[in-house]
Amino acid sequence: MKPKQTEQDQPVEDITLSEDDAERGSETQGRHFHINIHLLLLCFIVLIIGYAAFKLYKWNKGVPSDYDPNYQTTDFDVEVLDYIIPLLPENLEGHEDDGVTTILCLGDDPFSLDQGEGGLAEQIAAKTGAVVYNGSVTGTTISALNPTYYDWYMLDAFSFSYIARSLATGDFAQIDHAAEFSSNPVIQDTAAMLKSLDMNSIDVLCIMYDASDYINKRPCDDPNAPYDIITYTGALRAGITAIQEAYPHIRIVVMSHTFCHSINDEGNYQNGDRADLGNGTISHYLQKELDTCMDCGVSFIDNFYGAVNEDNYLDYMTDYIHFNDAGRELLAQRFQECIFPDPDGDQ
Repeated sequence: MKPKQTEQDQPVEDITLSEDDAERGSETQGRHFHINIHLLLLCFIVLIIGYAAFKLYKWNKGVPSDYDPNYQTTDFDVEVLDYIIPLLPENLEGHEDDGVTTILCLGDDPFSLDQGEGGLAEQIAAKTGAVVYNGSVTGTTISALNPTYYDWYMLDAFSFSYIARSLATGDFAQIDHAAEFSSNPVIQDTAAMLKSLDMNSIDVLCIMYDASDYINKRPCDDPNAPYDIITYTGALRAGITAIQEAYPHIRIVVMSHTFCHSINDEGNYQNGDRADLGNGTISHYLQKELDTCMDCGVSFIDNFYGAVNEDNYLDYMTDYIHFNDAGRELLAQRFQECIFPDPDGDQ
């Protein structure tokens, strides 16, 4: 009689999977693996969409602005176009310094009107401690009206290029004739002073005309004739060059015009920085004047952006173009700060 087999004594069956079972198992595992990848991709896409939606919401919401529409400022937020250069040392070779700083001012109304304690030339003298001669003539311009002088328009003889040529050559016949023809004692006195002036004693030539060339509709420049005296920049270039060749020791400083208005046919003021009278606005003349000074290697003081501008002209002008005492003091201060920054008046 065989003994009874227990469960533990029963033989272990071979559990090796057949090839079909193995393949079916692999397919099942593969299906589970692919499902997990799809879920991961789906989660990743959801995260991207959510992040993009959050960024879009945040961008659309914006950020608080610190702009205050009621805020007011008196600052004139522009770049001043000063071009200040010293005189080259070689230009002083052979020149004997007399120890006295002497300035000659040439121009029109800014210098010629309201002379006295509040005058522009007088205030320059007070602020710099220099001896200042005033060779300005009211109503003149930098450019000449005619390419050839005519007695019927004697102011051409006192335009900048004509005066500069007379100073450079010593020939004052034309100026003498024009002064006599004008019968104006002030002009005659100015002509006599210029004629008697020792140019070797002049250290600085200060040139300032208001925007009269613009208002008189003088051509701004002629690229084909850079020394044409009937153009604004041509006359300026011709006059500067004449002085430089005759008296290289003189430091030349051009003070620009300021903001002003013109007057139209109806008698109304026109903003000079917006009204083109045929040859550009006053800012166009300003840029051409600066370009000419840079070409000639002379200093340029920008009074258009740096002194009397569209925002403050009511404080410094008596009308559409002329200055009050405060305006002339401001211009003198600009000259002193740019050319004589040393309190002792050294250049």
